Amino acid sequence: MATHLERIVAAHRRAAADDRRPLGGLIEAAAACPPPRDFRAGLRSAEGLAVIAEIKRRSPSRGALDEALVAGEVAAAYRDGGAACLSVLTESGFFGGSPEDLAAAREASGLPVLRKDFTVVPADVCDARIMGADAVLLIVAALDPEELATLAGLAADLGLAALVEVHGEDEVHAATAAGADLVGVNQRDLATFEVDPARARRLRAALPEGVVAVAESGVKGPGDARVLADAGYDAVLVGESLVLAGDRAAAVAALRSAGSPRRSGPSPVGENGSCS
Repeated sequence: MATHLERIVAAHRRAAADDRRPLGGLIEAAAACPPPRDFRAGLRSAEGLAVIAEIKRRSPSRGALDEALVAGEVAAAYRDGGAACLSVLTESGFFGGSPEDLAAAREASGLPVLRKDFTVVPADVCDARIMGADAVLLIVAALDPEELATLAGLAADLGLAALVEVHGEDEVHAATAAGADLVGVNQRDLATFEVDPARARRLRAALPEGVVAVAESGVKGPGDARVLADAGYDAVLVGESLVLAGDRAAAVAALRSAGSPRRSGPSPVGENGSCS
C-alpha cells in the first residue's frame, strides 16, 4: 500500500507531466518579479526562538483544522505575536490550500513567506516566485539527488530561499551535498504521518555549522519549543497548534519566549513586491 508521501508526490508528478507550459517562459516570468523578502535573514535576525507560523486548513493526518480560516486574518495575528516568517500551504488536494492563501497572507503580514507544497519540477519553483513566495520547500525524501540540486539551484537563481526538509542522517548528507544552508528536520514520518518528538534532537548534531536549523512538526507549546531551542535549533515551524489556538498571536508569542534571546540583526523585509 502506498504511503501518504508516495500518494501525494505521485499526484503532483502526474500533474507536472500534464503541464504543457514552456519552462523558459515560466523562468522568464519568475525572474521578472520584484525581489523576494529575505526568508533566511528573517530567521537569523529574530529575537528569541524564531517562529515560522503556518497557515493550513487541513492535513491527511488530522483532517479538517479550520477549513473556513481567512488567511490574511490569521497571518496578521501571527505577525502580531512576533512570527519571523510564515509558511502557507498551497497544496489543494490533500491540504485545502491555495496560491490565493499565500498572496493574502503575505500582503496582510508584511513577512517573508514559504510556499509549503510538494515541489517536484522546476515549474513548481517558478510558480512559487510568481505567486509571491519568498521561499520554497524541497523535501529530500521526494526527490533524487539530481532533482534536489536542480531545484535548489533554480531557487537560488530566482532569489528564493530553499528550506530543505530531512528526516534522517542520510537525508542530511543529501541536503548538504546540494548546498543547503536552511535545513528543516521534520519530526513527522511522511510514510505514516506519525510524529517522533525526539527526532529533531537526535539529528541536530548531524547538521553542519552555519546552516539555519529548523525543527518541524510536533511542537504543541512552549515546552516543546524550549527543548528544541536548548538542542540548538534556530527556529520552529508550527502549524496545527497555532491554527487551533484560541488566541493565535499569544500562542506565537509563547513559542518565541521559549528560546534564549539572540542579538537582533537588520530587518529581513525588503520590497513588498509580488507577482501575485
